[in-house]
Amino acid sequence: MQRRRYEMLLPLKYNDGRFIEDEKFHQTREELIERFDAVSIASGAVHGIWIHDGTRYEDETRRIVVDVEDTPENREFFLIFKSSLCERFDQIEIYVASFPLDIL
Repeated sequence: MQRRRYEMLLPLKYNDGRFIEDEKFHQTREELIERFDAVSIASGAVHGIWIHDGTRYEDETRRIVVDVEDTPENREFFLIFKSSLCERFDQIEIYVASFPLDIL
């Protein structure tokens, strides 16, 4: 079966500059492991700059990667999971990208 990679960029700080609690990252990691049996987390921060409603934000994020079977059920999971992440991390938007994965 075809595989698909989902990548999430989770903020390390709230928009007011406070660090996000480690428990939120732990909870996210454990939910993905429970569902898919694996998760990869990049150790270095990804620095991003974006503008929303005229306000400039500079973020440092943690990249989380999950490789799964490319099914409608898994896509639906990530659509719902994204909403949960936005609420959990108190964000307007959290990027969840997906693309086909060709493992050699």
